[in-house]
Amino acid sequence: MRVFETHVQELKNDVLRSVAKLAWADDLQTGILDIPEQLIPGPEAKMRCCIYKERAIISQRVKVAMGGDRTNPNLVEVLDIACDECPVTEISVGPSCRGCIATRCVHACPKDAITVVERKATIDHKKCITCGKCVAACPYGAIEKKTRPCERSCKAGAISMGEDRKAFIDPNKCTSCGACVYQCPFGAIMDKAFIVDAIQMLQGADKWGFHVYAAVAPSIAGQFAPADLGQVVTGLKMLGFHDVVEVALGADMTAKHEAVELEEKGMLASSCCPAFVDFVEKNFPEQAHLISSTPSPMIMAARNIKKKDPSAKVIFIGPCVAKKKEVKLGKTMRAVDSALTFEELYAMFESRDIDVSKLEDADLDQASGFGRSFARSGGVTAAVKEALAERGSKFEVKPMTCSGLEACKLAFLKAAKGIGDFNFIEGMACEGGCVQGPAQLIRSPKNQGDVDRHAKQAEGRTIEEAVAAAETLSQKDEAE
Repeated sequence: MRVFETHVQELKNDVLRSVAKLAWADDLQTGILDIPEQLIPGPEAKMRCCIYKERAIISQRVKVAMGGDRTNPNLVEVLDIACDECPVTEISVGPSCRGCIATRCVHACPKDAITVVERKATIDHKKCITCGKCVAACPYGAIEKKTRPCERSCKAGAISMGEDRKAFIDPNKCTSCGACVYQCPFGAIMDKAFIVDAIQMLQGADKWGFHVYAAVAPSIAGQFAPADLGQVVTGLKMLGFHDVVEVALGADMTAKHEAVELEEKGMLASSCCPAFVDFVEKNFPEQAHLISSTPSPMIMAARNIKKKDPSAKVIFIGPCVAKKKEVKLGKTMRAVDSALTFEELYAMFESRDIDVSKLEDADLDQASGFGRSFARSGGVTAAVKEALAERGSKFEVKPMTCSGLEACKLAFLKAAKGIGDFNFIEGMACEGGCVQGPAQLIRSPKNQGDVDRHAKQAEGRTIEEAVAAAETLSQKDEAE
């Protein structure tokens, strides 16, 4: 059994596996009622005050694992019952307060919320508006502004404390990057799962006469260790997938088209990360035209599948929460039918008692090393440069590689003011790129090394050769 990074991830896996088992058995309607007691048998509580609260939280997790609140536009949901352990007082005075006679904190407060009582600053939280001016004013650094982990992780500024003192996610700001899901230490925020949809799709393939393809993101390298990618491919086919394709091949196609687009327009921003694109559209609408019109690698790979198999169903599998939102909003040109995360795929394997590390290897070798490198920060830029070189272009790419939304914001602020010498913005919402996505099974600095090794295995294959081979295969299938 896998040793997870946190108990939150372990609990999430338990719920996903339980839901998946019931979906395979077509027993969801009655079986879901038993999941809380099965996972929390009691009699003693392990994580919360009592087993009844633990079971109530499991019930909410089950709901989100089955698609969540359909009326909630957010792809990530706050589990109200679970969100109650974080400090609700944001600004507090610590023991370092010396009761100094300067009282800069008192004078800095615009709401007269600070007084000195017994030679120590005291904050009236009924008046405090958490502006932070007292924090900046204190020479001892004795006043602290406590920020909840979810708020601190949200670089889009979408999370705040609601009137009920629980986390609130503003759908008008949220980019579904999933950082809050990973960072919440109580697991009170969870991404909606469409694992039931995927299982029903696989079960209906033979009955309705269509094939289901798995499109796997290049960041899968090393995620199911000690199993290698070939064994994971075998496992996917055991689940019922007709075939498996590399999204990295779609990345090759994206790089080829983006290279042409960049040369024609002279200034461009990448389109592969949906959270980055959403962030730009919501925060810099006047500069959204800079986003490449080239479809993302996920869409490119799926379109290539449906070109050779028009009735196919395509399920994307990756580390990305935002990809699920991209699919649900219908932004995939009808190319992608559903999306799963690596966490959800692992739960599906467990639900069928499939140990991928014990399986035979299957071949999956379609993309170039440049396409596979899309999974890490800097990979898109390298691929676009290579695509330009392969077509004999003399165009000079001057990149601004943005790792994380804060860096993306800075790049667009500079672009708006004409500051900086760059003509290509590579935007990744996750710091480090997809290799550090919120739904990775393993989040480690080693992930980039795994992807780099996977890319090196395709060394010698150019982007043009990878794309040409895929197009030739599609034409052959069409002819047959």
